[in-house]
Amino acid sequence: MDVEVVGKFLSTLPEDDDHPYRTGPWRPQNTEWRAEDITVVEGEIPADLDGVYLRNTENPLHPALKFYHPFDGDGMLHIVGFRDGKAFYRNRFVRTEAFEAEQQAGGPLWPGLAEPLALSKADHGWGARGMLKDASSTDVVVHRGTALTSFYQCGDLYRIDPYTGETRGKETWNGAFPFDWGVSAHPKVDERTGEMLFFNYSKNAPYLHYGVVDANNDLVHYADVALPGPRLPHDMAFTRNYAIFNDFPLFWDPELLQRDLHVARFHRDMPSRFAVLPRRGGAADVRWFEADPTFVLHFTNAYEDGDEIVLDGFYQGDPEPADNGSGKWERAFRFLALDRMQTRLHRWRLNLKTGAATEEPLSENISEFGMINGAHGGEPYRYVYAATGKPGWFLFDGLIRHDVGTGAEQRISFGDGVYGSETAMAPRLGSRAEDDGYLVTLTTDMNEDASYCLVFDAARLTDGPVCKIQLPERISSGTHSTWVAGSELRRWRETDSAAEAVGL
Repeated sequence: MDVEVVGKFLSTLPEDDDHPYRTGPWRPQNTEWRAEDITVVEGEIPADLDGVYLRNTENPLHPALKFYHPFDGDGMLHIVGFRDGKAFYRNRFVRTEAFEAEQQAGGPLWPGLAEPLALSKADHGWGARGMLKDASSTDVVVHRGTALTSFYQCGDLYRIDPYTGETRGKETWNGAFPFDWGVSAHPKVDERTGEMLFFNYSKNAPYLHYGVVDANNDLVHYADVALPGPRLPHDMAFTRNYAIFNDFPLFWDPELLQRDLHVARFHRDMPSRFAVLPRRGGAADVRWFEADPTFVLHFTNAYEDGDEIVLDGFYQGDPEPADNGSGKWERAFRFLALDRMQTRLHRWRLNLKTGAATEEPLSENISEFGMINGAHGGEPYRYVYAATGKPGWFLFDGLIRHDVGTGAEQRISFGDGVYGSETAMAPRLGSRAEDDGYLVTLTTDMNEDASYCLVFDAARLTDGPVCKIQLPERISSGTHSTWVAGSELRRWRETDSAAEAVGL
C-alpha cells in the first residue's frame, strides 16, 4: 500500500472528551490520506467491480459552543475507487466557507442543532437556519460526474472531485441556485434521464419548494409546494412521471417557535400527508394523500403501478421516544437510535384515480438507511440493502437485504465492536439483473483499532465479504453514501476535456 499524508488540521477538542459521538467509534479524524493500491487482507477485489464509493461523515475539529449534536460535525468525504482488481482510498474535509472560517479562528463560531442561535460568534449565516453552520456533512450524490455534498437543514451544495476529494467550490447552476433557500439533504439523481430532483424548506411561506436540474446542469423547473406551516421534511422520492414530498406530524412546536426555540414535537392526532405532483408540475397540480401518523427519515424508492404510486420507506413506530430514565447520553440522543424510533420498512400505495392511500409493513425487522440499485430509481424494483442498529445508539451493527417482492430477508452482523456505514449497491460490469453486483461499505473496528472497506456479493450477503481492504487509519463512524460507475465518471471526464479543448 502506497500511503501519503496530504493534510493535517488543528483540532481543539478536549483531550478528556467524554461525548459518545466524538469518542469511540465516532472519534473524529484530523488527517487526510492518499493511499494507492490499498492492502487486501481477505479475499480478492473483483475484477468486474469498477467505480467509486463515496461516504460523507460528520467529523468535528472543534468543540460545540455549548452542546454537541452528532449532525453538527464538519463534512469529511471518504472515497474508495475500484478498477482492474485494485483499489485506492482518499479522505478529505469539505472546504465549506464555515470550515475555512473556523480553521482561521481556531475554534467554533456557529451553534449546532441543539444550541440556541443566539450563541453565534460569526458574522455570516452560511445556512438556511440563520446562524446555523452549513457543514455540508449529511449526504453525497454524483451528478454529471461531480460529487455534491449537502446539509440536512438546507444549505449550499459543494462540488467535489470524486477521484481526489478536492473541493471545487459551491454549485451555482449557472447562477440559478436558490441561495436564499438552499437545498436539503437528499437530492435525487435519476440515472435514466440524468436529471437531479431536489427540495428545500424554510420557516417562511410557502415553506417548501421543489426543483429539477437537467443533464446540462441547468435549473429547468422550480415550483412551490405549499405547506400549512414550518415542517421538517428530510427526504423525497420520485417515479418516472412524479415527485413525492411529505408533511409529517413531527415538526417544531409552533408556540415555542414564536420565541425562536426550535423544539420538535410529534403531533399524534394529525395524519401523515404525501404530496404528489408531476415532475414538471406546479402548485396547482399538487395532490395530497393522508396516511397514519409517523415520521420517515428516508425513503428507498417509488414507482408507478397502474393508477397507483408505490412508495417505500422506513416507518417510525415511535417518532418521539420517551425518556426511559437511562443514562444522560442515551436520553439526549434517543431520537437517533433505530430501536427507540422503531424504524421498519413500509409501503404506501397512493391511488391517483380514487385519492385513497393504503399502507402495509414490509418487514418486522428494524432497519434504516436503505439503498437500492440506482438504475432502478423511480422504477419497479425488488431489493433494499439496509443497516441494522446497535440498540440504544446511532451505530450500524449489520446489514439486511430486503426482498420487497417475496418478503425474504438475508441478514449479517459485523460482529461486536464493529460498525458500518450506509451500504451502496455497485452493479458489476455487464450486470444482467437487479442484484447482479456488489455491496460496498466502510467499517470502524474497535477491536482492532482499524477500518476496512468490505465488499459483499449483493445476491449472497450471508456468504460474508468477498474481500476486506484495510484503510490507513481507523475512521469515524458515518452514514450516507453513494456509488458511481467508473464508466459514468470517465464519460464526463472526456466530455469536460473535449469542451475545454474547444474553449467551452
